Amino acid sequence: MLVKKLGKEFSMVTVTKDLSYYVPSPSKWPAVGSISMILTMFGAAGLVNSVPYSHFVLLGGLLILAYMFFGWFGQVASESEQGSYGENVDASFRWGMGWFIFSEVMFFGAFFGALFYARIIAMPWLGDLDHQSFLWPDFKAVWPNTGPLSGTFEPFQTMGPLWVPTINTALLLTSGVTLTISHHYLRESKRNSCLLWLGLTVLLGFIFVGFQAYEYMHAYADLNLKLTSGIYGSTFFLLTGFHGFHVCVGAIMLLVVWSRLAKGHFTADKHFAFEGAAWYWHFVDVVWLGLYILVYWT
Repeated sequence: MLVKKLGKEFSMVTVTKDLSYYVPSPSKWPAVGSISMILTMFGAAGLVNSVPYSHFVLLGGLLILAYMFFGWFGQVASESEQGSYGENVDASFRWGMGWFIFSEVMFFGAFFGALFYARIIAMPWLGDLDHQSFLWPDFKAVWPNTGPLSGTFEPFQTMGPLWVPTINTALLLTSGVTLTISHHYLRESKRNSCLLWLGLTVLLGFIFVGFQAYEYMHAYADLNLKLTSGIYGSTFFLLTGFHGFHVCVGAIMLLVVWSRLAKGHFTADKHFAFEGAAWYWHFVDVVWLGLYILVYWT
């Protein structure tokens, strides 16, 4: 309750908050998602083990998963536009997205931790004279380690920071700026400008993915750098590969937000789908900066 003083009189103004919580009706989407994940899991496992027709099972699982995403998120968007979601639902969305990004921090933290352990702890430990007997005679405790010279591992070259990784860094940093500009235009209710800058952000994201694909082809064809190239190859492709996958996911999220903006969704005050996708995109930017420094430069 607010009290406003008007001249010599006081007026009482009651401010009410929407404390309701929307409870959706029974939905088929969790069951559809479960079926898709089961098919995807068995299809992928069968494909790895050369089981006949596994690729059809995998493809079916992925198609059902895509159907679930379109249907479930479409229903959520429809309920949001109908005004079904109040402040409590908005808060739950924010908490959910926050915890999801935290889980992603832990996910990448595990890979960065593996890189740190291999380089800072395991390599000097293995290079100690007390442990030389466990390894091949010509072992040298240097990073990257190319393995025994007898030919167990094929020789390879490391991936330097110039020029594709540096270009990709500029692309992601620029996309963070364009996304922030787009958000400011949305808060000012300038929809066309918001669409323009958000579309540019999506374009920069997909250009990044294109350069990443080119980098992988260069690694395999010219540097002989592969996933099987010892601990260096494993950590390089796991970190950059999973990051590239997250860039794809983030770009698709922003593309969905762009399409909703084009349909007239969101207002200056209510646009959490935009904010959630922006949080995710900025997280991907920060991960890349750490990756760029620790993988390419050091």
